[in-house]
Amino acid sequence: MQKSGTVGRADSGVVDLVGWPRGYGVDINLIFRIAAVGILVAVLNIILKQSQREDIAMLTTLAGLVVVLLMVLDLLRQLFQNVRMIFDLF
Repeated sequence: MQKSGTVGRADSGVVDLVGWPRGYGVDINLIFRIAAVGILVAVLNIILKQSQREDIAMLTTLAGLVVVLLMVLDLLRQLFQNVRMIFDLF
């Protein structure tokens, strides 16, 4: 008996409604964390620019960018591993 929201396939196991195998999607929590960092950086940037601290506002923006890139770095690693696996590279 199948759970609601899943479709069974004999060759690839359980997939979700979109057709992706389980475990291959982007974690929704990661998207929310990236959005939270963006909102926080935007608010800090506005506050610092209004207090005429443009240099610190730029550093805050760069720090937010580095934090988000570190969050996404593991996803990029997984992407390149999947591309190698699909095309049998290396």
